[in-house]
Amino acid sequence: MTIKAGVHANLIGRYERDEAISSVEVASKIADALSVSLDYLVGKADQRIDQALLDKVLSIQQLPNEDREHIMYAIDGLIQHAKTRLAFK
Repeated sequence: MTIKAGVHANLIGRYERDEAISSVEVASKIADALSVSLDYLVGKADQRIDQALLDKVLSIQQLPNEDREHIMYAIDGLIQHAKTRLAFK
């Protein structure tokens, strides 16, 4: 992770022990290396955001409005189906 984030392991240890505070840029690199959001990394989010899922959502967001509506309609149906299936297990 330290190579991927470009941060020395000793510095990561200092961050973990609250001996140093990282810059936003460094924190962002660490979050990217760990595939988590910056909010999750600093404890502002309760749930870890799946980067692959986030990438799909961002891809959907870039599509024309009509395509987005069709995809969201299909996703809503699949979510409802999954919730119903879980409720009857």
